[in-house]
Amino acid sequence: MINDILRTAAYFIVLVLLQVLVLDNIHYLRLATPFVYLYCLLKMPVGISRSQMLIFSFFVGIVIDMFSNTSGMHAFACTLAGFLREPLIRLIQGKDLPIGIYPSFYTFGYKGFFRYVLLFVAIHHCALFLVEALSFFDSYYLLLRIAASVVTTVLLIMIFELFNFESQKIGE
Repeated sequence: MINDILRTAAYFIVLVLLQVLVLDNIHYLRLATPFVYLYCLLKMPVGISRSQMLIFSFFVGIVIDMFSNTSGMHAFACTLAGFLREPLIRLIQGKDLPIGIYPSFYTFGYKGFFRYVLLFVAIHHCALFLVEALSFFDSYYLLLRIAASVVTTVLLIMIFELFNFESQKIGE
């Protein structure tokens, strides 16, 4: 239990600092901005209550909002993604998973984890960029921004997980 809390706190602190200090300043071709802080939401254990997930998602989003001066956009997007996380896991896995396991390459398989990350990030990014734009005026640019940011975010999260997966395999 204590290890779970420390693990989540470490993910949160490191990823928020990385996001705020480095990645918020990256806008590749004025399109893609990676949001790797989502990794701490993705790695929450399966079976966590929906209210706990919503509170934690909102907290993560509001902390990013405070540092990024984005007035609730990340809090909204994270809360929506956190709300849809459990049904998304059930949709992708199609079976009951043991409560308390962490989503990973090892527990979901490579394809299952990739689909989970891709859909979770796509939900978050669609909500975030739609709230940011508040219109469909330039819908092609909006779709391009969403797609480019989803690709960069998923790529970075998969790289993080690859390193995390290797450390899990060594510890077994």
